[in-house]
Amino acid sequence: MTRVAAIDCGTNSIRLLVADANPRTGELLDLDRRMTVVRLGQGVDRTGRLAPEALERTFAACREYADVIKELGAERIRFVATSASRDAENRADFVRGVVDILGVEPEVISGDQEAQFSFTGATKELTGRTDLAQPYLVVDIGGGSTEFVVGTDSVRAARSVDVGCVRMTERHLVHDGKVSDPPSEAETGGIRADIEAALDLAEETVPLREARTLVGLAGSVTTVAAIALGLEEYDSAAIHHARIPYEQVVEITKRLLSSTHAERAAIGAMHPGRVDVIGSGALVLLAIMERIDAAEVVVSEHDILDGIAWSLA
Repeated sequence: MTRVAAIDCGTNSIRLLVADANPRTGELLDLDRRMTVVRLGQGVDRTGRLAPEALERTFAACREYADVIKELGAERIRFVATSASRDAENRADFVRGVVDILGVEPEVISGDQEAQFSFTGATKELTGRTDLAQPYLVVDIGGGSTEFVVGTDSVRAARSVDVGCVRMTERHLVHDGKVSDPPSEAETGGIRADIEAALDLAEETVPLREARTLVGLAGSVTTVAAIALGLEEYDSAAIHHARIPYEQVVEITKRLLSSTHAERAAIGAMHPGRVDVIGSGALVLLAIMERIDAAEVVVSEHDILDGIAWSLA
């Protein structure tokens, strides 16, 4: 067993997994798994820079995570940073802050590397299941980007495109610092047009329609699943490997895009940090399902974070 600490810092949230990994058995035993919404990508699509307040929120979470890692005695740490920090002009400030707090340099990975980690984390447990046909299409809907990976036991093709729940919300729904509540049909249409263009781009290199099982990752997908399951509060165990039919995704997406901030915030399983961006995230999922004619999405709580942990083992 090797005790590892994996940190995934995305556009909307930062997450920590401390686990004991056993490469011989393929077992990853969670010791601590947590998520903090820090909105690191606040305004990046517009300004090209990480906002000072976004950096401070992220550093505060890093300090908390450093205490957990020290307490549990992780032998190896890996910090992976994704879309927002790839795009930012002042990412050196971000790197310097993380090194000062955690003692490791964040790896600003490429979209292809991100896709590889996501695929490994999402599919390792699915090996041998006869009820899920291969190849898999693993879709990781983040805040700034979405990763598409097609594969069986290993990755066949992958692509990262710049559509995510935060990026789409800020690009189309934020006006004078306020989020449309709810969005107009024209605004929703603008998001949909961007998603369709991104899917066209993804299909240039990834055979999306050859997939037989759609596996959905990250907060937008898990939140849609929580709503579909009627959960009063977020329950990872109930959500992990839930199978949500297309018809429910349609219904929930329409509901989220026609509701007000207060109505979305009142949903029991909704994280406060997702209230303003969940409509865009759900629309990304719906558009993907329609593009590949998916009857359902298999939801995984294991994703890039688990892939990072396995890379340390």
